[in-house]
Amino acid sequence: MEDVTALIAGIEEKKTLAAVSAALNSGVEPLALIDQLRAGMAEVGERFEVKDYFLPELVMSAEIFNEAVNLITPHLASGGQARGKPVVIGTVAGDIHDIGKNIVSTILKCTGYDVHDIGVDQPPAAFVAKARETGAGLVGLSGLLTVAFDSMKETIQAFKDAGMRDQVKIIVGGGPVNDTVCQYVCADAWGADPTQALRLVARYIGDTASVESV
Repeated sequence: MEDVTALIAGIEEKKTLAAVSAALNSGVEPLALIDQLRAGMAEVGERFEVKDYFLPELVMSAEIFNEAVNLITPHLASGGQARGKPVVIGTVAGDIHDIGKNIVSTILKCTGYDVHDIGVDQPPAAFVAKARETGAGLVGLSGLLTVAFDSMKETIQAFKDAGMRDQVKIIVGGGPVNDTVCQYVCADAWGADPTQALRLVARYIGDTASVESV
């Protein structure tokens, strides 16, 4: 079976999609495939940084990624009643990156959570308002740029100012996010990848069955 990571990193559209389909048919776990795709996208980003790739390659790789995720999504679907309280997720102010956010959002929706994705470049008030409107038990803040750290911190402070901080768990994620960032922004936890994000949501507002079902 061909290496999905290498194929998407090489901008091989037809081969990537064929490899994903073959892997799904052979019983490879959907989350494992998403991790492979994510690793390939990370390699694309590295090639872009050293000028081996340019904007057209970035755009094409993102399109391949989205097509591949569309193939994987039906294999994640669990159906049934939504687990736990609603989840609000979005990319914080000053950042428009959405691939990581979209992966997590898709996985959570397909494993039975009521997810409200508010999009990218969202101010603190937008997260607070959506959490209040939906009665969310968890808020996920995403960011790929270092400028996002202060936005995350400001968003969490906004929940404190609104008297809602003790009502929601807040997790953060994104390429440069680590334990130090998590402590700086005063989040409850951070996720290094979509699988970790799913486990955190299950721990805080759902159940372990949501992890075992995919």
